[in-house]
Amino acid sequence: MAKRKSAAARPKRRSLKVRSDDRVQVMSGKDRGKTGRVLRVEPAKERVYVEGLNMTKRHVRPKESAAGPSGQNTAAQLGGVIELEGPIHISNVMLVDAKGKPTRVGIQREAGGERVRVAKSSGARLD
Repeated sequence: MAKRKSAAARPKRRSLKVRSDDRVQVMSGKDRGKTGRVLRVEPAKERVYVEGLNMTKRHVRPKESAAGPSGQNTAAQLGGVIELEGPIHISNVMLVDAKGKPTRVGIQREAGGERVRVAKSSGARLD
């Protein structure tokens, strides 16, 4: 029989209050105090990728793509060292409100049952 994972072993999936294209400020780590735009969010791992922050270097080999109809390589990738944004845990970033200050995020229900993100510090709508 296959063993089942216990409830404690499985990560609890929760909705994240940070979305793509939000402006966030890093609260801890090597980039503490810097702000940037969220490029992508990975809810399963609770990580965000912020533009220009937590940069990592990767060494890539040159690749040749398949020859096109004219017999020439259409898109060959050059090799070398490239810099990419690395993941930051969701707990280490805070959303930045319209005034440029970091704030916690709350959820309010509108009259039609619609969920709206709200800045806890000022009460202003974020969506």
